[in-house]
Amino acid sequence: MKSVTLTSIAALTLPFLAANGWAYSEAPMLKQLVEAGQLPPVEERLPKNPRVIPVYDSIGTYGGVLKRAFKGPSDRWGPTKLMEERVVETYMDGDKNLSLVPGWIGEYSVSEDAREFTFTIREGLRWSDGAPVTTRDVRFWYEDVFLNEDLMPSIKALYTSNGVPMKLSFADDYTFTVSFEKPYPLFLTVLAKESTGRPGLDRPGFIEPFHYLKDYHPTHADPAKLDAAIAKHGAKKWTDLWDSKGQIQAWWFNPDMPVLTAWRVKTPPPSDTVVMERNPYYYGVDAEGNQLPYIDQIEHRLFQDPEAINFMAIQGEIDLQNRHINVADFTLLKENEAKGDYTIEKWTKALTWSIMPNLNSADATKQALFEDIRFREALNVSVDRETINELAFSGLGEARQASPISGSPFYDETAESRWTEYDPERAAALLDEIGLTEHDSDGFRLMPDGRRLSFVLETRWDIQGELLEVVRTYWQDMGIEVLVRIIDRTLFQQHVETADFDMILDTFDRSSVITADPVRFLGRGGFAQNYFNWWYSNGKSGEEPPKDHAIRDVWAAWDSAQTATSLEEANAYAKQMVDVHTKNVWHIGLVGETPAIYVRKNNLKNFPAGFVHDDALRGVGLAYPQQLYFEK
Repeated sequence: MKSVTLTSIAALTLPFLAANGWAYSEAPMLKQLVEAGQLPPVEERLPKNPRVIPVYDSIGTYGGVLKRAFKGPSDRWGPTKLMEERVVETYMDGDKNLSLVPGWIGEYSVSEDAREFTFTIREGLRWSDGAPVTTRDVRFWYEDVFLNEDLMPSIKALYTSNGVPMKLSFADDYTFTVSFEKPYPLFLTVLAKESTGRPGLDRPGFIEPFHYLKDYHPTHADPAKLDAAIAKHGAKKWTDLWDSKGQIQAWWFNPDMPVLTAWRVKTPPPSDTVVMERNPYYYGVDAEGNQLPYIDQIEHRLFQDPEAINFMAIQGEIDLQNRHINVADFTLLKENEAKGDYTIEKWTKALTWSIMPNLNSADATKQALFEDIRFREALNVSVDRETINELAFSGLGEARQASPISGSPFYDETAESRWTEYDPERAAALLDEIGLTEHDSDGFRLMPDGRRLSFVLETRWDIQGELLEVVRTYWQDMGIEVLVRIIDRTLFQQHVETADFDMILDTFDRSSVITADPVRFLGRGGFAQNYFNWWYSNGKSGEEPPKDHAIRDVWAAWDSAQTATSLEEANAYAKQMVDVHTKNVWHIGLVGETPAIYVRKNNLKNFPAGFVHDDALRGVGLAYPQQLYFEK
């Protein structure tokens, strides 16, 4: 598990080669459209300097339909990560080295003081409907979306420096500059994770198709036509047409929405089979000038029962899938490789399955317990992680605390191992020391207010029922009642965002290059959501933590990292964030560095083996699906 080494990606750049002067090739289906006069020649559809995307094994061949499974309209991240396009992106080579590479921009430069970042759009780049891409699209995003409080009520701290939002300026049709009040050497690292803009407004994207979306924005639209669009889609206001659930701006729901991605949606949800077809204007080519992607189409087939996806794989109905594949089913899937004509590939997940007590609980008694470091230690040492690993993960993971994965530039052995030894006697003594010595007639401890020491443990992960049952049993042995609830992802997210829960089980992920997305350490998504909201909104919402609360030290370290004068200094401050977590242990980390199990059809080629699977690195997107192909 400890063979993956990740370098600090912001220290490396590997611009992909320009392809000027090449004779380009294209997919046969596109060539037929050109011959029929329905599409311009490939040379006119590509920018002057197309992006050359390396292949992992060999130059591919065109054609085929990539088959996978999805769980419904809300399950958009699986398809999204297959086709995200960003300003700059992370690239991992065969030796597991990470680099930053230009995406839909052709080149970029950084000022010596790391305050200004200048980007140049590839001249001749086009949207999927053939419209030219220029800085007008960037300016529309910046002025009418990013700075529009109706669409973006608050600006992410990741896009500020010293509390001041970034500013954009435009030199010409292809060049724009992002500037910050103070140095921000981590900006490119953040940008590689956060700049996709798809789907919806989940994160800033730096670009939107002005020629299309202007008709749905009150600053530019004809009022009567905008009102008609609102009525047509059953919306209450214009902003309902936008965001990840909007029927206009979300590519996932709107086939007419122009995109820069290798594929575009053809048959959107709620269809039982969502279909994505190749984008004839995609700006990437391989080293021989073949326009990518190689694969014509991607189909996502609806399933509900967790066992159904295993059946689909074993029956040979899956070409490439990791999402919803449970590591506990590794043995079953491995034994049926020949029957399904697939191979099980393993990446390393940059996460730890963790239980997070709610430091912002509305129940004052429970909140006081969760803030007591002795109680958190008792919860940690009262569970046997090795047993959990064997029962829930077939022994394929590692007993560990919620912390950066091994191989990460921020890995810390102490952080990984603190309070992970099974010691029920120590746990019982700590609970007694806190004063939880009284028991009810069923043997459960009583809280200081006389109520049973009882917690609801929620999760959206229906595949982790066995893990939850094992933990429940361990804590019951300590006199703690645990009521397990497996709920819908939307409801789960709602509870997390409003801090309306006792404890949750979720993945402490984004644990490889933590500077690319530090939110797990900052308190978002679990243990201190209301505190995070207060910090993130500059006190406009959420709950202010006590003046001496250690979460403030985490925020101070990140603020310093964002305004550091060098990458080395920024990384040192990021390490301080890890140190604060190690000291306080706000989670009950259980098992991590489990393999990300991929079902790969044997005739699907160019899929890299042994990579790191992390949201910060964009999951399957790190494999550059544009260069996957089917062997004929």
